[in-house]
Amino acid sequence: MMTNGHVGAAFREGDEVVLAKGSYQGTLGVFVRLKEDVNWADIMERNGNVRSHPVAWLDHRQADGDRNQDPGQPAGTTPVI
Repeated sequence: MMTNGHVGAAFREGDEVVLAKGSYQGTLGVFVRLKEDVNWADIMERNGNVRSHPVAWLDHRQADGDRNQDPGQPAGTTPVI
């Protein structure tokens, strides 16, 4: 089903994104373009594949400082040693 309404935050070509919801949650990629149905977008994943995902599932990727964050550690926190 195609809709004309736009959901989610504004993304621009080249924005680094992460799938924050859905079955591929945690997938990193780069925003390529909105589809004809603006509720869907093409994302270039790290492996080079371009796939379509719902815009509502996308979030802007966090700053460089959190890229090497342990997946079990909440972003922006320091691990306890």
